[in-house]
Amino acid sequence: MPDRIELLPVSLLDSERERINELKQLARRLKLEFGWHYLLDISWILSLVEQISNRKIIDAGAGTGVIQWYLAENGAEVISVDRESRKNLASKFRRRFTVEGLRPEDLSSDTAFSGSTGKSLKSVAADRLDRFRISLGNFSSGENSVAGRILLYNQDLTNLLDIDDESIDTVVAVSSLEHNSPEGLEHVVAELMRVLKPGGELLATLGASSDEAWFHEPSKGWCYSEATLRRIFQISSDTRSNFAEYDSLMEKLVDNKELKDNLASFYFKSGDNGMPWGEWKPEYQTVGVCKVKKEA
Repeated sequence: MPDRIELLPVSLLDSERERINELKQLARRLKLEFGWHYLLDISWILSLVEQISNRKIIDAGAGTGVIQWYLAENGAEVISVDRESRKNLASKFRRRFTVEGLRPEDLSSDTAFSGSTGKSLKSVAADRLDRFRISLGNFSSGENSVAGRILLYNQDLTNLLDIDDESIDTVVAVSSLEHNSPEGLEHVVAELMRVLKPGGELLATLGASSDEAWFHEPSKGWCYSEATLRRIFQISSDTRSNFAEYDSLMEKLVDNKELKDNLASFYFKSGDNGMPWGEWKPEYQTVGVCKVKKEA
């Protein structure tokens, strides 16, 4: 696979429709919502992952986002990395997926009330019964509910000290690396490339700028210029990009009814996000970067 750098066009919504429908179904089951451009981001990343089953994949800056669950459901071992703790991961994830901590401190062993804060005792009891039924079904069939598993790793991306050199097949990062300054991003990319196997790929989506890098205050994320991204990811000048089409692609993004009409509910509750107070007003678009680690 060659290196890539490309702004993500809204045409992905059509060309990747089958996968997007799968992602939407999974999100509904898990009661998750998408960031305003995440369907573009995730579908672009997955379109470039040549194999999922039996692969070791890092989701960098994962939180509880959809892509890690999709990858595990399709047979991957996913190391879910985030600087924020998911030690008390909600039972809705634990009862559907094989979830472990990379280290003992990364996941609480007490699942009875995990994620149940504010729930009634009746609701907690229902969760327990649901887990019991799933466990019984898995025991009877001799299979887990999904093919792969998730290993939670609550750690900063600049210091993946528990992951060996050249041990990971693929790294994915959905709109997470942009929360580093350009200087900080250099350290993150270097660390992610360290753990990749030769021939493995880093697939990341980030905020994009048409010219100079700038900081989007509401979402606390950087919008990077093409030149900045090429330098940090070491993408050669021979690798084509579509940044010359920034303005026309931005117009199509602004006019896209599907993304506009399906903003997640959390956008309407705060001004500190990518679409403050739920007003459809894209101020940037996203870029996908694929960096392949060279063979020795």
